[in-house]
Formats: sequence, structure tokens, C-alpha cells
Amino acid sequence: MAANRVKPHTILGIVGDSATGKTTLTSGIAAILGPDRVTTICTDDYHRYDRAERSVNGLSALDPRCNYIDIMEQHIRMLADGQPILRPIYNHDHGTLDRPVYVEPKEFIILEGLLGFTTRKMRDLYDVKVFLEPEEDLRIQWKINRDTAKRHYTKEEVLKSLKKREKDSPAFIHPQRTFADIVVSFYPPANNAKETGAHLNARHTLRPTLPHPDLSPILDSNIKNGLHLELVRDRDGKPVDVLEIPGNLSDDDAKKLEDLIWSLLPEGQHLRTNVGKFTDERNAARTSHPLALTQLLIAYHMVKAQVGVHAI
Repeated sequence: MAANRVKPHTILGIVGDSATGKTTLTSGIAAILGPDRVTTICTDDYHRYDRAERSVNGLSALDPRCNYIDIMEQHIRMLADGQPILRPIYNHDHGTLDRPVYVEPKEFIILEGLLGFTTRKMRDLYDVKVFLEPEEDLRIQWKINRDTAKRHYTKEEVLKSLKKREKDSPAFIHPQRTFADIVVSFYPPANNAKETGAHLNARHTLRPTLPHPDLSPILDSNIKNGLHLELVRDRDGKPVDVLEIPGNLSDDDAKKLEDLIWSLLPEGQHLRTNVGKFTDERNAARTSHPLALTQLLIAYHMVKAQVGVHAI
């Protein structure tokens, strides 16, 4: 039986390798929940060393030794308890450690970054845990696009960085996948392997660690090229549901699917907004229907966790 309670602070963790879409996913979820009700923290701000120091000591930002994991864990606990923190700031543009900022927790707290699921104490503080793992070729293209356009790297410098980190990703980032309630993978459609944006498919691996919504009305909606749900075995052999969201949904069909999801969230009707926004490699604003549905389904879990539906 679901308990009747409202959590003062509901926490979402989003973890993934560099350039997996964490910030884009976070911005849409925050837009749904309401920016004035959301505190967003980038856990990459907890880097121990600046870019120049990492170049000297040979450590990458993906290595826990390169981060203040204990302070990150302490700050998540403080936020969960309703206490303010002095959040460190890592300046991605310049690779420097800047002055910390005073942050107070709001109703919803989203922590996104590389190492958010590193310790058990940290993991136990989240209400919802999401891991992002787009196909690797797609992630590399996203990283090149982002780091050359926004962080002033050359393509050669980005590729060199990826080469340097190729052992750190499987050692430190990928193992965190096993702790996620939802694993989100974006990938190109079979008929367009070069797709990197609006028409990517999305795959959600849904673990039974969360009570996922009854998607029967959506799956039975007879929408052409609609969603598909299948029970499979995950990499560890455990049963999971896999939800496939095609990238070729029409605007009308996507709107119908979004409305069906909203119908499962009567306590969140005031949160309705347009999501699925991202910036492409030409810095143009685009909309992805699979991204929008992904953001909406994760926001669903946050609202349900806040009102206690996830509590048994």
C-alpha cells in the first residue's frame, strides 16, 4: 500500500560518460518539474585538480582519485537533509577551479555527472537513478561536436583526450550502470547510421528497482511506429523490461503519446510544458520526440517519488 506523504526533497541522479547527454536530459526534466522548484548540481564540479594539474599528474577527470568523492557524498546528504552547501565550481571553458557558490536545496534536486553512483552511501540518497549510455560512435561524435564548438578544443585534441581516457571509462564510469533504475541509450536507426540528433531512437532498460508506470494505454494505442516494450535479460542475466522509442514519430503521434503519459500523472498536470529541446552541431535549436518522452518518463518518477507513491 502506498504511503501518503510528500518528501521535502526528492533527488534524481544522472550518471554517464563524458558527452552522453546528461546536461541536455537534465535541462528538460528541470523544465517539466519547474526551474523554480529544482536545484541542479553538476558533480563534475568536485574535481580535485584543474586541467593543468591533471596534465602533469597523468590522471583523468574520470578517475575517482581526481575528485573529492567524500565531499560530494557529504553534500548530497546535506541537500537531502535540507541544508545548504558551498558548491565547488569547475570551469569547463578554462579548466580552472573557481570560487564556490552557496546553494540551497529546493523540492527537486538533480545531480548529474561522471561519478554520482560511486559509493553506496551516495547511491542510497537518490530516489531515482538514471545511467546514460548512447552508442559509443554516437558519443564520440557528440563529444567532438561539443568540445570543438563550446570548449574551444580542436578535433585532434578531443581525439587525444578520448584516447587517454579509453581505459578509465570501463574502469570507473561503466560499472555504475549496474546501480541505475533506468538505463537510457540513444542510437541511430538502421536506415540512417549517420543520424546524431532529432531522429535517434531511444532504448530504456527498466529495472524492477522502481515501480514503472503501466504503459498499456500507450502500447495499445495503435499509433504507427509507436512504443514497444519487451521483457529480456540484462547483461547480468537479470530480467528487465526494455522500452523502445522510435525516432521517426510524427509530431501528431508524439503529442498523443505525451498526452497518454500525462494521463498517468494526474497530480502533475500543472507541470505540462514543451520538452525534447537540444542544440545540434550547427548550434541550431531542435526537438527530439524520443528525448521528450524520456524526459517526461523520468519526471513522472520524480513526481511519484515526491508524493510517496514509490514508498511501500
